Amino acid sequence: MLLALSDDPQHEIAWARGAGGEERVAKGLAKHLTDVVVVLHDRRIPSSRGNIDHLAVAPTGVWVIDAKRYKGKVAICKPLFGAAKLTVAGRDRTKLIDGLAKQVALVEAAVRGIEPGVQVLGALCFVGAELPLLGKLTFNGYPLLYTKQLASRLNRAGPVDAVRRKNLLEQLAARFPPA
Repeated sequence: MLLALSDDPQHEIAWARGAGGEERVAKGLAKHLTDVVVVLHDRRIPSSRGNIDHLAVAPTGVWVIDAKRYKGKVAICKPLFGAAKLTVAGRDRTKLIDGLAKQVALVEAAVRGIEPGVQVLGALCFVGAELPLLGKLTFNGYPLLYTKQLASRLNRAGPVDAVRRKNLLEQLAARFPPA
């Protein structure tokens, strides 16, 4: 019905919804992060049409953050046979993790050439979805978080000092230009 009432193609509607989620995550991070964490927003992946929603340079390392705006319950389904699945509102969204893993691999390769030994982490940051109140969801080692929870992790103390963070920030900004 939405498509019938709209002149916009479905992919444009989905893009606009995703962009709204990215903006909400950016605003939430700006509100909750300390000044030791710097975030690069909406970065282009070279030789690709893809982008990285947010790259955070923090004392704990470099974080690749994929913002997701969904409605419904986020869950991990572990069938008796077969692979586990990430679901949102009962729909299989496991490919979200595959996309994040590819982005993390690209950033890891860049970080190895800039500051070897700095950890690269990834997270899905949800807006509008229902994450469990108790416990922490992770899928294939990636945490599934709300913005405030993510900011708490980014603000933690870690081994990456200010000089290394500055170098990482400058080099990553050059390697992943604004989209």
